[in-house]
Amino acid sequence: MTWQPYHIVFRLRSPMHIGSGSVGNIQRTRPYVTGRVFWGALTMRIARNNQIHESVSESVYTDIGEKVHKWIACTYFYPATLTDDGVYKILWPWDKPDNFKHRLIRSYASTALDYPMQSAAEALLHESEFISPYTLDTGKPVFLTGYIFVNDQCEIDWKSALQKLQFGGDRCYGWGDVKLERCEPLSNNNVLFRGMAAFHGNEERPVISPNDKLLLLAHTMAKSVNADGDIEPLVGREWRNNGQAGQHVGFTGICFTPGSILKQAANFTIGNFGVWQLIE
Repeated sequence: MTWQPYHIVFRLRSPMHIGSGSVGNIQRTRPYVTGRVFWGALTMRIARNNQIHESVSESVYTDIGEKVHKWIACTYFYPATLTDDGVYKILWPWDKPDNFKHRLIRSYASTALDYPMQSAAEALLHESEFISPYTLDTGKPVFLTGYIFVNDQCEIDWKSALQKLQFGGDRCYGWGDVKLERCEPLSNNNVLFRGMAAFHGNEERPVISPNDKLLLLAHTMAKSVNADGDIEPLVGREWRNNGQAGQHVGFTGICFTPGSILKQAANFTIGNFGVWQLIE
C-alpha cells in the first residue's frame, strides 16, 4: 500500500467562514481550513458528481465519506499570497497573529427577519467572521495551500471533485467558493509547506514529521504528546443515517491546536479529518 502526495492550491473567490464557536453574538472563524471541512466538501462533491440526474441519499453520502477516509488523507490548508517570483507565501496564523487578523479577517453582520412584523427577528442579530478573498492591506488575492495523499488503490474520482468545491459555512450565500489553481504530484524529496514538514510513504497511513522548528501543523491527539500550546476538544457536526444534517456532534478527541510546539522530534500518522496521531 503506497500513498502519492499532491500539492494542492486553491484561490479563494469569496469570503470563507470556518466555524470556531461563538463569543456573544460573534460567530468566530478559524484562520485555516481543517481536515474535517476538506473531507466534508470533497465527500459532498464526489457524491453529487456520481448522482447527477437524481437526488443524493444519506446512504450515498455515508458510503462516499467512508471511501474518502480510506483512500485519501489531507493536511490542513493555510492562507497564502503569491509573490512576484511565483512562490506561494504561507501566512501562518500564529506568526504575528494580530498582523494576520489585520490582513485577512473581517466580519459581516446579519439577522433573521420576522416577515409578519416586517422587522428583524428578536435576538437573532449576529456577526460572522470570515477570511477575506483579498488581503486587506495590499489587495492581493488569497490562496489556500495544502497537501492530499492518495492511496494507490483509490477508486473514486477525486480530481474532478477538486474543480468545484466550497468550504465552510454560509455556502448558500456563495461563501467558501474556491478555484483549483494547482494539483501536482510531489517530487521524491516529499517536503511539505516549503520545508516545515516531511512526508513518509509506504505505510498503512501517511506519516508526517515536523522539521527542526517542531511545529504541529494540524490538530494533534494530545495523548503522550509532549508539546507547548493550546488544547481543545475537537468536535464537529455530522449527518448520520436516519437523522438530520448537523444534529449529531462527532467527537474526535482532545487535541493540541495547530501552531503548538513539540519539545522533541516525533513522527505522526495522518488519520481521519487530517488529525495527527503520535507514533509511539
